[in-house]
Amino acid sequence: MSPHNDSTAAIKAQYPVHRLHGVILLLLLIVTMLLGMGNSLHSRLLWLGEQTWQGYYLLDPWAEEPTCRTDIDVDAEVQRRLDAYVPDPDDLFASPPNPDALRLSLLRNIELCEERFARFERNQESITTTLTVYKTIERGMATFLLDNIDLMKFLFMGMFALAAAIAAFESDHIALRLPRNRSEWRLNQGAQLFVNGLMVLSLLAYIDRMKTAPGGAEIIKVQYAWVVIFAGFILVNLYRLVNIPSRIIAGPLGVASGLAIPLYVYMGLIAMSYFFFADGYTAGLAIYFNLLASHSTMFINIGLYVLVGMALKQTRIPQLLFDAIKPFNLPAPALASLIIFATAFPTAFTGASGIFILAVGGIIYDELRRAGAGRQLSLATTAMSGSLGVVLNPCLLIVVIAALNREVTTSEMYSWGFWIFIMSATLYSIVVCKTHGNWRPKPVPGAGREFLKLLRPLLPYVITGAVVIIAVRVILGLKFNEFTAPLILPVLMLALVALDSGKANRDPGETRMSAFWNKSTIAASDSAVHIGALIGLIGFSICFGGIMERSEVISQIFPDSAGNVWLVMAVILVMLTLIGMFMDPFAAVILVSATISQAAFQVGVDPLHFWLVCLVSFELGYLTPPVALNHLLTRQVVGEREVLAIERTGNFWFRYERLLLPFTVMFISLVLVGYMPLIAGLLGFGPYAG
Repeated sequence: MSPHNDSTAAIKAQYPVHRLHGVILLLLLIVTMLLGMGNSLHSRLLWLGEQTWQGYYLLDPWAEEPTCRTDIDVDAEVQRRLDAYVPDPDDLFASPPNPDALRLSLLRNIELCEERFARFERNQESITTTLTVYKTIERGMATFLLDNIDLMKFLFMGMFALAAAIAAFESDHIALRLPRNRSEWRLNQGAQLFVNGLMVLSLLAYIDRMKTAPGGAEIIKVQYAWVVIFAGFILVNLYRLVNIPSRIIAGPLGVASGLAIPLYVYMGLIAMSYFFFADGYTAGLAIYFNLLASHSTMFINIGLYVLVGMALKQTRIPQLLFDAIKPFNLPAPALASLIIFATAFPTAFTGASGIFILAVGGIIYDELRRAGAGRQLSLATTAMSGSLGVVLNPCLLIVVIAALNREVTTSEMYSWGFWIFIMSATLYSIVVCKTHGNWRPKPVPGAGREFLKLLRPLLPYVITGAVVIIAVRVILGLKFNEFTAPLILPVLMLALVALDSGKANRDPGETRMSAFWNKSTIAASDSAVHIGALIGLIGFSICFGGIMERSEVISQIFPDSAGNVWLVMAVILVMLTLIGMFMDPFAAVILVSATISQAAFQVGVDPLHFWLVCLVSFELGYLTPPVALNHLLTRQVVGEREVLAIERTGNFWFRYERLLLPFTVMFISLVLVGYMPLIAGLLGFGPYAG
């Protein structure tokens, strides 16, 4: 993903050429958000109907008059049936009907018929034009939701197709570095073309297998949609091989040119090589990539969280918060520490670490630089600002873990995750203040009053957010929690963007509505590239994880019976960190759920402890080369020139602080999270006691 500006402090489109695509993506995300709220809205309609019309559930404007009879002569009908009886010569136990039983049955049928007529008359008395219109809307919604259960899957595929095509068009898929000349640009696009071609080949092989499989018709329809999508990517790659942006200079390939190839390409090549040469299973790549569609709701939520992050970027909220603490004159180490504590919570609200960095990483970096921090410390803090919130409520990653694993709950993980966050953030503060010194603030006179004064502009945002949350609760009956956050947060953020489009924050002659529309579409435009890059990486990470699952590497590492849990924990720490270094967290969770987790439980590792270790391992992996996803995203938002200009002065620590500081803090945190419960078990506490 290439930077088109060196800072995100300015509210402008990072990818203005894709504003139209951003509008389409915004509409797609809004539709998926409304569909996600559909069941809640229908339940609310039923509740409101019952409050308005007594017995609403039974009222039917289209009910037809019963056709049964109540004027039956019971005695005559009983005699008719007795006369009509003919014994069956082949039935040894045949006997004539019992007159009393026949009479009782007929009388009961007449009573039921009278009840049906009475119910019909009461129904007709209650029917009004208003009820008929309301019932039409309510039933129409119910029918639409039932008939379009699979619609979310195809909306997700459309969202991914649009976003990934834009990422390919701009060569913005996540890579270790950007193409620096035309030769590297062609290598980047050519490698993508090759892997996209392999995916089409795998999809066609999968379609061929499904032609003879029971119920394969529906699966084949989805596969043809994927074929069209990847064929579109191939066309984009072909076009970009020929039409190279004018900003790309001429130059040859070098030893490090392979770093410009997107990470998803390497994962696709490794996975397809295994499936084709080792497994003889050409359809394998397609089958594992289809897990994206199988978990479409989860990945749509990622798209919604990206939109939340990009919408936050279009408001003044981050800048107003930084302005409010300026009277305290925090030196760089103290500001870095405060940022780590303060940004973890919005990181949790944006669903995953990378999204928050994309949203406000540029502002964080700029503020640290203004406070006197060097580039190394500023880059390290920006990268870590998007990590620690992964263990906090309502982070989507924990929701996914709980959904895939019945052994743990979100409440348990959030509860312990909070204390893990406090520990990690405190460790960061200690290391920074110890290595940099000069951490004491030098507040101006009356700093407290000035702080409160500068917080006042944030009050309307707080009130607006509260109003939105309350309105959603009243209208839809949805509480704000980790499960509803992906649906409510986009509505909340768009409301804040509308509030931020006031007269003081728009161009001369621009109306509030046009300012809101411009900011929303800019947010969606920037979201498009990031969604395409992130979900593309997730999809091929799942494929990469598939070869680990099929090769049974995990079962060869873990013993079948319980062994030394201390040694097992060491193996788990190393394996999970390696996975976090190379895979996207959502794809990694799917892989770990299917492989490592069950093997770890069988050898005596507590499930809650395991998943907390997993999250911290992933945090360490995000910050550890050679991939270090958070560092890659930090490079994108601050600009590659800033990263290349980092200082190489001082001792070894200060020359490589942007990498060593996050690694040291998270490594210590991981060891503590991994082994403190085991130590507590020796002392008779916790899940390992006894």
